[in-house]
Amino acid sequence: MGKNEQSRDLAHIGHIEIFTPKLNESVHFFKEILGMEEVGQKNRSIYLRAWNDYELYSLVLTESEQAGLGCLAMRTQSEEALNRRVGKIEASGYGQGWVDGDLGYGKSYRFTDPDGHPMKIYFETKKYEAPDHLKPSLKNQPQKRSSRGVAVKQLDHINLLTSHINPTSTFMCEVLGIRMSEQIMLDSGEQGGAWHHMSNKAYEIAFTKDNMGAKGRLHHIALNVEDRESVLRAADIFLDNDVFIEFSPSKHAIQQTFATYVYEPGGNRVEIITGGYFINDPDREPITWTEADRAKGQAWGNKTVPTFHTYGTPVIAGELASKS
Repeated sequence: MGKNEQSRDLAHIGHIEIFTPKLNESVHFFKEILGMEEVGQKNRSIYLRAWNDYELYSLVLTESEQAGLGCLAMRTQSEEALNRRVGKIEASGYGQGWVDGDLGYGKSYRFTDPDGHPMKIYFETKKYEAPDHLKPSLKNQPQKRSSRGVAVKQLDHINLLTSHINPTSTFMCEVLGIRMSEQIMLDSGEQGGAWHHMSNKAYEIAFTKDNMGAKGRLHHIALNVEDRESVLRAADIFLDNDVFIEFSPSKHAIQQTFATYVYEPGGNRVEIITGGYFINDPDREPITWTEADRAKGQAWGNKTVPTFHTYGTPVIAGELASKS
């Protein structure tokens, strides 16, 4: 595979497991405020889906003493693609081995990235079949549109806080075979952020430099909605339900998405997002942003909130003071 060639062995993010010390409150947030559906429960884990997810679920909430990332699961294009990527991961030294399937999917291979974020890849999956009360009118839609709360459409992406981005970004490209679409280069020559894509969607996995110097933390998970008005409506719903809004609705410069950010009850950051762009150019070079570029703020000039560079989960002592 050439330097800029994408393997296409990975199809998309399948589901994300996040830890929460307040399981019941977190479940209420994702079900009643965001409008997701519960499809299963196992031990102290709750399995949830958005209305346009084709797999059984896209989010797992697991009770834990601390918030943070449980695991990032990615689906491959085929069994052959799964085995090809496992070979690459094992050769990298970051592999942890095969594990039996769990609710909704078959065997998977677990590993970490160089910063310690837990990940796995799989192919065999259970396609969602809606019960009678959720059957859609349109055959090309997996479920009725949710009528609760924000009514999130599907899982969009994940952003991981990382102590040193370059080795992690290189791992994603060279070992997993995905491509970088945009990056921030600091004046020091170090990457300050990197955005990666598996499909022609501009990004599904992002890495942001953790200015607290920690490893393996979660910055946020993102769920998308259909349009900007839906993001604005989400902000009103958050306001009415006393959900802490960290970043009010606005347009990002990087990736051109329109979004708002909140903290769910367990402490994990959640983004509600729409927009962005698709990449059709097969040899497109990554877009590079400098420190001077980023000092201008977001697309419309509003500044990035300082907690974006420091707050993550698990929480480091003193970080929650930023909410006051």
